[in-house]
Amino acid sequence: MSEATPAQLAPYVTGGAFILAFIFGAIGNRTNFCTMGAVSDWVNMGDLNRMRMWLLAIAVAIIGSNALHLGGLVDLSKSLYQTPNFTWLSYVVGGFVFGIGMTLGSGCGSKTLIRIGGGNLKSVIVFVFLGIAAYMTLKGVFGAFRVAVLEPVSLQFPTGQDLPSILASATGLEKNIWIGALTAAIGGGLLVFVYLSEDFRASFDYTLGGVVTGLVVVGGWYVSGALGYLAEDPNTLQEAFVATNSGRMESFSFVAPQAYTLELLMFWTDKSKIVTYGIASAIGVIAGSAAYALVTRQFRWESFRDAPDTANHIVGGMLMGFGGITALGCTVGQGISGFSTLALGSIMTFVAIIAGSAATMKFQYWRMMREPEPKPMQAEPESAISLTETSRRR
Repeated sequence: MSEATPAQLAPYVTGGAFILAFIFGAIGNRTNFCTMGAVSDWVNMGDLNRMRMWLLAIAVAIIGSNALHLGGLVDLSKSLYQTPNFTWLSYVVGGFVFGIGMTLGSGCGSKTLIRIGGGNLKSVIVFVFLGIAAYMTLKGVFGAFRVAVLEPVSLQFPTGQDLPSILASATGLEKNIWIGALTAAIGGGLLVFVYLSEDFRASFDYTLGGVVTGLVVVGGWYVSGALGYLAEDPNTLQEAFVATNSGRMESFSFVAPQAYTLELLMFWTDKSKIVTYGIASAIGVIAGSAAYALVTRQFRWESFRDAPDTANHIVGGMLMGFGGITALGCTVGQGISGFSTLALGSIMTFVAIIAGSAATMKFQYWRMMREPEPKPMQAEPESAISLTETSRRR
């Protein structure tokens, strides 16, 4: 593959992304894999099973991704998550805002795509507004705020911001030693926590959702970082990763890809706009979810309940678009793909997303409890009834 041209490698990258995303979409639909639902179950009912499914996906992704790295198949340091520039304020603000948005929008970026595949028209609206806000944060007015206010507040690490690099720099031990140790400690620890629950162990779907999602992320690193890797692009004579919007090795994330998908649809005749890894992954999730819904006869159209419901989903989509770009990822992008690289910023974003979502749920509950109860219907006085009847007869 290393002697191939970018044009020859691109179909492998986009095709691989589509296939993996198709699998994720189908399994996500079947198992109801939903990070917002995981937080909701925990906060509102004390049920940690779907949170454990998310944590299982993280554990599998950590173990698999770092095994690829230690095996020399990919180099995780070439991802955007392990850069030395630690924009901590962007991670905190972006993650918290994303958490608010995914609660208002009834699900994160990946769940939005899964729900679209199942016939949910509300998620189509979320998709559109998420994509618009994400593009505005990448290159528009929100982007000016992001670059001028949030990104300058940062720390610069001497190497990468991933935990193995930080500890290697502090202790003098080789980075690979720390990669192995932390992979075993964090990945293994998460697995132990997940399977301590008897309820979790009793459900095949919980394990299926977590394991497949984690493996899809691992597969994403391989497709982009190995199949799509060029040691020397013949056009630029520089190292390159083919068919990615960032120019770096990528795995799955579902905020910027929605913006680029809208851009491609709007500028279809512009030959410079091509199907990339991210775009193929977004389309693949919808297709996989739709296939599962149709085969199992669960596909059904859903729409908004009322105007406030519409407003919540529009605002939620825009907050996810801003927050996901600011934090460099979503519940999958930072919460699983980024976490698998053991990047400190990804772990911080993961916590901020949960905090934002949980705080929003608590606020919604508080507001609901403060709403006055509807007054019971009172019987009209006899005189009023007689007057009403008289007026009707007239």
